[in-house]
Amino acid sequence: MLKKILAVISGVSLCATAIAAPILINGAGATFPYPIYSKWFDVYSSINPDARFNYQSIGSGGGIKQITSGTVDFGASDGPMTDQQLAEAPGRLFHIPMVMGAVVPTYNVPGIEKGVKFTPDALVSIFLGEITKWNDPRIASMNPDVQLPDSPIIVARRSDGSGTTYI
Repeated sequence: MLKKILAVISGVSLCATAIAAPILINGAGATFPYPIYSKWFDVYSSINPDARFNYQSIGSGGGIKQITSGTVDFGASDGPMTDQQLAEAPGRLFHIPMVMGAVVPTYNVPGIEKGVKFTPDALVSIFLGEITKWNDPRIASMNPDVQLPDSPIIVARRSDGSGTTYI
């Protein structure tokens, strides 16, 4: 009788193992790492077909909002969460660097076909609103062969909670 009970328990255990439910991991956040995340998810799912991933590439601010509200398993952000955001989170969160990339400022100055050079200080001054014209001496001195116009610099950036804007 004991052998029959052990055989039934063993059979049930094997069946339970064979019909394990798939795992779904939900994430949301930064758009920048989405291409590599997508590749990683595909490769991992090919190794472990029971693992499924759902990542919504909605921006860093969206990732922070979703992880804070507890609607996803992980959130991605190009910028770290603030102390206040971490305090508002439903549990302890960890910042784990996943990918690294560069952000490059771009510009469009009508009539200028040659590249315009900037120093780090000039770029900072543009974004702080201290340099407001293309022909500012701090830009002109780095570009002696370029006829820079006396026109305003208009800084464009995303208005949402973008990690790139944070950078």
